[in-house]
Amino acid sequence: MSQNEKAVAEKLLQINAIKLNPGEPFTWASGWKSPIYCDNRKVLSFPYIRDFIKSEMCNVIFEQFPEADLLAGVATAGIAWGAMAADQLKLPYIYVRPKPKEHGMGNQIEGAYTPAQKVVVIEDLISTGKSSLQVVDVLKAAGLEVIGMVSIFTYGFPVAAAAFEKAGIPYRSLTNYPVLIDLAIEKALVTLDQQEVLLKWSQDPGNWTGK
Repeated sequence: MSQNEKAVAEKLLQINAIKLNPGEPFTWASGWKSPIYCDNRKVLSFPYIRDFIKSEMCNVIFEQFPEADLLAGVATAGIAWGAMAADQLKLPYIYVRPKPKEHGMGNQIEGAYTPAQKVVVIEDLISTGKSSLQVVDVLKAAGLEVIGMVSIFTYGFPVAAAAFEKAGIPYRSLTNYPVLIDLAIEKALVTLDQQEVLLKWSQDPGNWTGK
């Protein structure tokens, strides 16, 4: 784990943006049972941590995707982070709705852009990668060249890695599940038995029942 990944994970734990509860699993929108729940929206309420995460995100964009012409936030959780990063990097900014607006211009992409611009997608969280890659498809259909994606956190599921590889989209996250679990163990936030549960879940989350 890099020091930057560890620092980001530590900040998320500090404000309870990430909750670990192997004994009483959470239920995701997909129906999956999970011993972890990540809510990066909480970061927005803590100015100094928000500024730290924003700076880390900008560093990754600048270092990994220096050719970016444009940033695109994913609605809704990625909108604020994309706007903040675009402001700091002085890049144009757009955001993508889950579906076209049902009134007005019927836009799915909000903001000004030019076909063939190189765009980096900003997400708060990557799980299976399905919804994130749907945004990539929308941007490509509009004539934009998606050169990568940056998120705050990823669970590191193999299904996500395979999906991004198939789509030909490189992605970077500021921190990830293995780093988080190592840090939780280091800080004695979980027992060894709980560690085993957390690691077992990450190997096959879709079929994990918590029992």
